[in-house]
Amino acid sequence: MVIPVLDDAAHLSVCLAYLARQTRTPDEVVVVDNGSTDDSAALARRAGARVVPEPTRGIPAAAATGYDAARGELILRCDADTRPPVDWVAHAAARFEAEPDLAALTGPGTFYDQPPALARLRSRAYSDAYRFGAGAALAGTALWGSNLAVRAQAWRRVRADVCRDRADIHDDLDLSFRLALADVGRVAHDPALHVGAAGRIFTSLPHRVRQLRMAAATLRLNWAVLSPGQRWVRRAARRAGRR
Repeated sequence: MVIPVLDDAAHLSVCLAYLARQTRTPDEVVVVDNGSTDDSAALARRAGARVVPEPTRGIPAAAATGYDAARGELILRCDADTRPPVDWVAHAAARFEAEPDLAALTGPGTFYDQPPALARLRSRAYSDAYRFGAGAALAGTALWGSNLAVRAQAWRRVRADVCRDRADIHDDLDLSFRLALADVGRVAHDPALHVGAAGRIFTSLPHRVRQLRMAAATLRLNWAVLSPGQRWVRRAARRAGRR
């Protein structure tokens, strides 16, 4: 279980409490401290988490350090503001145990800090836009950092390829691109693997603009390796070869 954090103690405290109530307790919780000046690290230690420092600022560096540090064969990842339901760990683990070809899994979320009717609308719109838009861009399934799981073996195949040193890209989308290119196994979207998340993208227009710029930077980075058209041709060829 990996959680990158930067000055987010209040959210982290709630997230760790949700993880402590899981019907299947995580074997470990790794909190990656990305240079916090609040008490995020101390709070994590008090809750029994293993704190790993990552001085290079940015979620790409922090997330990758957490995956490297994880000791289990299944790595779950969420953000400090994620609120997983009590069966989240059990549901993810059961999918991987039942499906040996599954390399990574992701699911949607509901923005718990929005008015109820608006939360449903925004959550569905955001989830569908990201799932289908990013999925088309990479010719596969896009992982969402607030709610994902990946086999450690699959991570080890791409750990040298993911971008760690740029804070201006989306680490979850970059990981999705790398997994798709490495063809390490099936990446799936599971609607039942559902979490609560903070709707920070809706807090301000500058924040939304920044998120879109990061998405564009991630696409440029990965399309320079292989264009969208080439990715879809490659995907079709792989599927044809399995028949």
